[in-house]
Amino acid sequence: MPTFLAKKEVFMWLKQGKKTIDIRKGNPQKGDTIQFICGPHRLMLRVVATQSGKLSDVIRQDNFGQVIPSAASVDDAVAYLRRLYGGYDGVFTAYMVAP
Repeated sequence: MPTFLAKKEVFMWLKQGKKTIDIRKGNPQKGDTIQFICGPHRLMLRVVATQSGKLSDVIRQDNFGQVIPSAASVDDAVAYLRRLYGGYDGVFTAYMVAP
């Protein structure tokens, strides 16, 4: 089971169901559930699908709001993730999650 650290804002989006796609750098990790950790808080979500590729492949016009709920455009969502992952330009994995 993958375990991911999450910023408070991201953790709350996941908990409230506003964020249903979590993008992480690297190839997909095996497991049908993900544990998100934010300080002492834990949240278990089920993985319903995954998709891998460049950041531009996994964030699209039809899903950017599920990736970053506060984003007004694909560019906003990409910029948010670029701040987290810096210059990394390799493979990213999108985890589609559900309670």
